[in-house]
Amino acid sequence: MNNIAIRAEEISKQYDLASAKYRHDTLRDQLMDSLKSVFRRDRNLRAGEKFWALKDVSFEIEQGEILGIIGQNGAGKSTLLKILSRITEPTLGRGEVFGRVGSLLEVGTGFHPELTGRENIYLNGAIIGMRREEIRRCFDAIVDFAEIEKFIDLPVKRYSSGMYVRLAFAVSAHLKPEILLVDEVLSVGDLQFQRKCMVHAEELRKSGTTILFVSHNMFSIKAICNRVIVLSKGRVRFDGSPADAIELYESDCKVNELEWGRQTIGADSSQWPVYVKDIETYDESGQPRNLFDYGERIRISLKFEVRRPVRNPNFLVSFIRSDEIPCCNFNTAMDGFTIPLLSDDGVIELLTPPIKLVSESYKIYILIRDESFESLYSAQTGKSFHVRHHVLNPHFGVFHEPGEWFMPGMAAGTQTDRHLGGIQQ
Repeated sequence: MNNIAIRAEEISKQYDLASAKYRHDTLRDQLMDSLKSVFRRDRNLRAGEKFWALKDVSFEIEQGEILGIIGQNGAGKSTLLKILSRITEPTLGRGEVFGRVGSLLEVGTGFHPELTGRENIYLNGAIIGMRREEIRRCFDAIVDFAEIEKFIDLPVKRYSSGMYVRLAFAVSAHLKPEILLVDEVLSVGDLQFQRKCMVHAEELRKSGTTILFVSHNMFSIKAICNRVIVLSKGRVRFDGSPADAIELYESDCKVNELEWGRQTIGADSSQWPVYVKDIETYDESGQPRNLFDYGERIRISLKFEVRRPVRNPNFLVSFIRSDEIPCCNFNTAMDGFTIPLLSDDGVIELLTPPIKLVSESYKIYILIRDESFESLYSAQTGKSFHVRHHVLNPHFGVFHEPGEWFMPGMAAGTQTDRHLGGIQQ
């Protein structure tokens, strides 16, 4: 028992479905709700309807373990971490944490926006019970790790998201937590900093720190975790080796219904008018791939089943980044591809333009609507793919499309050609 750092005993969390629509625990919740309101109609939500975000989740984590938690959006990953962090209470069951906890759940969580970076370091240390002298001994290491020395005495409300992340991780990791809870937030940081964090996480593990790590990035999960739990619809589906967990997760990622689609179209997806049975990604020549270099084109094949004839269907394909940022959308209605009547099973393919998204992991979302974007026939999510680039990452935004630069007295095109050569791989 003395070696247990975290224990979850039949944790269950229930929300009221109608009120949950307006529940904004985080800035990300607000942004995602705004996005979804564009694509869906919530006419079917009724006051009093309940849903279980978590159901009978039980596990133990030993001291010094690095446990990964993976699963589809809505699987209950963030809810679980909020319960273990005492941000919210479970409806049933209990979670026990034995040791001093550092949490990195959202960009800026635990920071006071009006205080400087320096003041927030001391504030965070005080919150987890450290004495001022202990914090002072860690201070230089925190600032050096976060790489924000020039900005340490500015209010953190002026920080970029990348600066927030660097300081937040540095604070959480250097204030000697016995247990560190991390929820996806590192995807906001640049690639070099992510690697730096992974190395530091391994150093923390060797020193005995227990880490619970939630991520959609399978590269990170595979690199630092020695055990992984797969959550599915609020329940533990698998608990074991990272390789087996990732294989199960990626097989599940092929095609799943979106929960809000069930609420809009109907809970029984077998009655949906159209259903996508399989999603595959290929390179432009037709070779199966799920890793693409910046600037490559992606061929996406959708195998669908028609249960009821649909006139003028509008197929939508969206790419959602691992930090749930919507990045781009293609749809047959706006792209000029007309399907007068969909009455038989078949396959439809999308060949994207050269993808200029930053280096990250992206989830494919598939919606089938009418051409006016009103009626919804199917709402599903499919497999993930990765975009690779040696420089561009989420710190640069969503995408990079080279611009044209001019300087009086310089030959036209000189700098543009050089710039393009530096970006393309």
